[in-house]
Amino acid sequence: MSPLRIGVNALYLIPGGVGGTEIYLRYLLGALGAIDRENQYFVFTNRETREDLAPAQPNFEVVPQPVRAVSRPARLLWEQTGLPLAISRLRLDVLFNPGFTGPLVCACPQVTMFHDLQHKRHPEYFRWFDLPFWRAFLWMSAHRSKLLLAPSEATRSDLLRYYSLPSEKIRVVPEGVDPAFFEIAAERRAVALEPYILCASTLHPHKGLVPLIRAFAEVHRANPEFRLVIAGMSGFHAVAVEQAIAETGLGDAVRLTGWLSRGELYKLFRNACAFVCPSTFEGFGLPVIEALAAGVPAACSAIEPLASMAGNAALLFEPGNENAIAAALLRLISDDKLRAALAAAGPIRAREFSWQRAARGTLAALEDATGAT
Repeated sequence: MSPLRIGVNALYLIPGGVGGTEIYLRYLLGALGAIDRENQYFVFTNRETREDLAPAQPNFEVVPQPVRAVSRPARLLWEQTGLPLAISRLRLDVLFNPGFTGPLVCACPQVTMFHDLQHKRHPEYFRWFDLPFWRAFLWMSAHRSKLLLAPSEATRSDLLRYYSLPSEKIRVVPEGVDPAFFEIAAERRAVALEPYILCASTLHPHKGLVPLIRAFAEVHRANPEFRLVIAGMSGFHAVAVEQAIAETGLGDAVRLTGWLSRGELYKLFRNACAFVCPSTFEGFGLPVIEALAAGVPAACSAIEPLASMAGNAALLFEPGNENAIAAALLRLISDDKLRAALAAAGPIRAREFSWQRAARGTLAALEDATGAT
């Protein structure tokens, strides 16, 4: 079988500005480079993205495009016009779209990753002028792609429900976990943990941060030495989050870090006493797997896919229920036997998720889309 010429549509990427989908793309490309030295990859980047996005090896080539992703209309327009011309010029065999959307007209088959269908499940969380773009372009991607990838069974079910697609068109390819978090688990045994609960989350409405802050107020009254650290870039719910902090009188007891480098995030996981994910909707939930891998005693909402991913390695609570969240947090910081059990179970559970496994599943879909297998 001749090597494939594979395009990767990274036009959506705004470094530090798209949250988990950036982590997904960076680690997936690295894993593809580790398992595949034969096929040729052409990574289409925008003006914001540096060349270090792609692995530094001969079968990966960065193809810069003259567009800025920070202007979504301009990026979408280029994706529909300039990108198809580049694809034809390079004679690609298949195009991989890791960020939901791809060109309507394309000279080769496409494989597209749908991280979630939040715009269908929770349209109320979208700005009115953004929602039509999400509806139109994601519908086109879902129907024009040869194969779709979903990071979880929950997202696959949503694709089947909302787009009425044949089941064989959708494959579940779970994301992986950065190996550095397993190293953190070992390091935590030798460091003095600090009295804070970590929540790695963008400040978006579906992340459940306002109920978390109100629940933490109860925890803080009984344990005034504890802080809540919310690590993630500002989002559409930032004002509501800041207002909840003010209303509860927590002040400096809650820290909003904004966007952090990976090194800074590693440090927060290394020293945290506990981790919480109060999200009300997720397509995958990468921070939960990272916390498990790092051996941080964790609690998360009892929603899919989080509940299935965590298994018995995390406490589960009803999403949005402030009393349930507070009870879970109090157990995490006070029950030493439970903390030890969760810290031991977490890395074992997280090892079921690897970027190399995600890369193998993605590559298999790309090969199948071309009929090369």
